[in-house]
Amino acid sequence: MLPMKARSRRTGVKAGDVKGLLPLMVLMVLVFLLLLFWENEVNEDVVLTSLEHLHVDYPPNTGPVRYCNYMIQQRVIREPDHTCKKLHVFIHERPQKINSVCTSSKKATCTNLTGIFCFQSETRFRLTVCQLIDGTRYPACRYQIHPKEGFVFVTCDDLGPVNFQGYVE
Repeated sequence: MLPMKARSRRTGVKAGDVKGLLPLMVLMVLVFLLLLFWENEVNEDVVLTSLEHLHVDYPPNTGPVRYCNYMIQQRVIREPDHTCKKLHVFIHERPQKINSVCTSSKKATCTNLTGIFCFQSETRFRLTVCQLIDGTRYPACRYQIHPKEGFVFVTCDDLGPVNFQGYVE
């Protein structure tokens, strides 16, 4: 074979073409950041409203001296308008035991919710009731702790407990 002179075609990107891509790249980065923050905000709202996040503390957190103040700040528990909750209850039972409330035979219409059924636990649960004693705007809230035992009321869906509705001693 005779050696052939190989020619390579070099094609490159002109500087003018790159300048046109810069606004598009900036826009893509902004859209990515927007989606990233929006996803985290949506996930945070889901977590903050779950029964387990708001009301279940098992095993009970025994470290802090001021249990209610600590737990309410750790879990960012407040009213929708960022005021202090006047009363909040933590349940100190296994999640499986709380889930079993939805199969309780003690079922009645909830007092605050029209047409929705509440289920009452068949046994008393260990509870901590946090009563607001000072403050109006979160996080400047101070609570008094009241250890109790009582029957809890929850609303349920097909997956288990959804909302804590109250308790009775």
